[in-house]
Amino acid sequence: MITHSIPQQVCCCVLQSMCEAKQAITGLPSSFQIPKMPGQDTAACAHSCCFSQGEKLSHALRISAYVFSTGLLMFTALANSVSWFMQSVTLGNFWQTAWLEFYDYVEGDEWTIFLIGAALVPALAFWGFNGILLVADITGKPTFITRYRIQLGKNDPVDKKKLWKAIYTALGNQLFVSFPMLVPMFYIMQWWDNTFSKELPTFQWFLVELSIFTVIEEILFYYTHRLAHHPVLYKHIHKKHHEWTAPIGVVSIYAHPIEHIVSNTLPVMTGPMVMGSHIVSVSAWFSLALVTTSISHCGYHLPLLPSPEFHDFHHLKFNQCYGVLGVLDFLHGTDRMFRQTKAFERHKVLLGLTPLSESIPEPPKKEE
Repeated sequence: MITHSIPQQVCCCVLQSMCEAKQAITGLPSSFQIPKMPGQDTAACAHSCCFSQGEKLSHALRISAYVFSTGLLMFTALANSVSWFMQSVTLGNFWQTAWLEFYDYVEGDEWTIFLIGAALVPALAFWGFNGILLVADITGKPTFITRYRIQLGKNDPVDKKKLWKAIYTALGNQLFVSFPMLVPMFYIMQWWDNTFSKELPTFQWFLVELSIFTVIEEILFYYTHRLAHHPVLYKHIHKKHHEWTAPIGVVSIYAHPIEHIVSNTLPVMTGPMVMGSHIVSVSAWFSLALVTTSISHCGYHLPLLPSPEFHDFHHLKFNQCYGVLGVLDFLHGTDRMFRQTKAFERHKVLLGLTPLSESIPEPPKKEE
């Protein structure tokens, strides 16, 4: 019948392709034909094959759905348990009390609260973390840090002239770019009428917000960063950041002011402005974002911290690994070269004390 002719033809083509592959592998003669069952023509055989493949696909989908739903239920149960603990034991008592005491201390002045939460606390997190790294970069000690260097032999020790230039630029970007951008953000957050509430958000809601912030940052950073690699923009703007082929932590905000606005600051600020988040959530997110990008640039693959191999490879090769999470790089194929390297094998959280540069070393260079 007409309604079955197309599927049968398709299946026959599939069967014929399978036969051709079989011949190529086993050396069977070209006259070899697909065996028929007694009383069954090729179309019927093809229909049976299609049905069998359909069953396999259906079975695979059922297994996938089972695994996904089980994983989702387990994750939800774990998240609810952690949320209950944080809300009832920690956030519901200590942090709520501390927040109210701080709120009363500043007499509820929203600009003071915003300035401390969105500017001072993140800045202290950034320079506190990078201060430790700078000691290692300059002195080569402690070896507990320096032995985890990714690009061996680089920044050992760091060029002090380049370092001071990076520090001055980073401070300038914070004071004269990031800080002025907080002014319009303050009025946007005031409009939401939730940012300075006396009641803190639940820990569970903070996790939801954190997920949304991360997705927004990934999308905005990937495309603005990739745009910055356009030859014209790269030459006049982004090239400054890539002066460091072996980056260090403070280089994370060593950039042209335009790049710092478009690629560094807006992707991080947009999420809280869209969500109308509480100032405590904003402060935690800004601090986390600054520390995370410092880790991505630090040049050390330290135990228990997120892997910096992905972005370090970007500084090494320039045209790979544009994003933060790597999701859009995978979808756009801008991590193909990275996936073929030892750096990709090392791109994981180090759970031991042996540096991954030792357990997964680079292959020896070929002699010319």
